[in-house]
Formats: sequence, C-alpha cells, structure tokens
Amino acid sequence: MPATRNVCRALPHISTTVNRMSELLERDGVRGHLHRPTGDAVAGLVLTHGAGSDCDTKLLRAVAEGFADRGVAVLRFDLPFRQRRASGPPHPSKAAEDREGVSAAVAVMRELVSVPVWAGGHSYGGRQASMLAAEHAGLVDALLLLSYPLHPPAKPEKLRTEHLPGLRTPAVVVHGSKDPFATPDEMRSALELIPAPTTLVELEGARHDLAPEKFPVVERAVTAMLDLL
Repeated sequence: MPATRNVCRALPHISTTVNRMSELLERDGVRGHLHRPTGDAVAGLVLTHGAGSDCDTKLLRAVAEGFADRGVAVLRFDLPFRQRRASGPPHPSKAAEDREGVSAAVAVMRELVSVPVWAGGHSYGGRQASMLAAEHAGLVDALLLLSYPLHPPAKPEKLRTEHLPGLRTPAVVVHGSKDPFATPDEMRSALELIPAPTTLVELEGARHDLAPEKFPVVERAVTAMLDLL
C-alpha cells in the first residue's frame, strides 16, 4: 500500500450575497460561504464543520481564506443536521443525510470550476467526507481531514476505521499531537489502512481545535494539498 508521508478557470457568477471576505451561498440545498480566489482557480475545496459547531468557526474561516489566497475556490458549508437546528450534535441515524450534504456541496463546486475538486472538514465533517469518498470512488480528487476523530476521547478501543481500507482517494490529514481523539502513533497506524496516498501533517502541541492563531495549520494544510496537483 502507498506509504504515508509526514510532513482552470474563473468562477462564473451565481446568486450570492457579498459578506466581506466571502459570499453567502444558498443553492440546491447547500448553505454556506464561497471564497473566490483572485484570478483563475487551480482547485476547488468544499469544507465543513464538526459535530458541535457550524461552518463559521475560526478554523474553517482561516483555512478557507488561506486556500483562497493560494488560488483555491473554497465553499465552507453547513451540514444538513446544522441546517435543521442551530445547536446540538448530529444524530447517528442521520449521518447518511450529512454525507448527502457533502455530495451536494461537491456538485455545486463542480458547477463552479473545471479543475480538481477536494472535500474535507473538521472532525465529524471530515469523517463524513472520507466515508462518502470511500462509498463513491472518484467523487472527489482528494480529501483534507482536519482533526480526524479516530476514536472518542479515552476510548481507544472504539476505532472509526471501518471504511479506511476502501478509501482510494488521496488524503491530507492534519493532526495535533495533543488531540484526545487520537495519539500521533494511533493516527499513523490508522492511515496505514488506507490504500491511497496519504500525507500526515502533525502539529506539535495542538489540540482538537487546531487553534489556527497559535499553530501553522493553514500554511501546512495548503502546502500539502497543493502538492497533490
């Protein structure tokens, strides 16, 4: 299996509302913020949130702006469970609907760009994106998984790895060394299950939120993803 590494065109006009650095977008059941790069896009990224937040977190805003600065069109969006209610975690029985939400966002991005399209998210959002990619090979060209929730805190026996052997999409995984959802060694072992090329970006001292104001999560994530082009 592949080893884990450590380490276009202008967008057409769509109906949106401008809000400083991004544009509010509501289309085909997708609700979020579109970040347009200056000039032609080299890739498109759909990016979503974790179980306890929405698409307007500090991390997602920072990542979206960082990618847009490097020529990537970014759509950060709310999953269906968050569109239904403003707070509270997703229900496990509705996870398939959240994956459908990721798929819908990918479809919107495919309409906006004719370059590679990536999908990803923070924690729960990244997990759902990776499960979708395992179910539908070729749906996206690469994955960006921020703080993948390998297991619940203090429950390392409850691994969330069932779909990883079926994942044939290249992935960049950004992980903090103090993340309670996985130790660095646990994460490295899990990524060995993936037959596609993977890049593990380790942030020494970072926790699950990745704290973009303290750690170079944006710079390192952008560099690792652009290396896939």
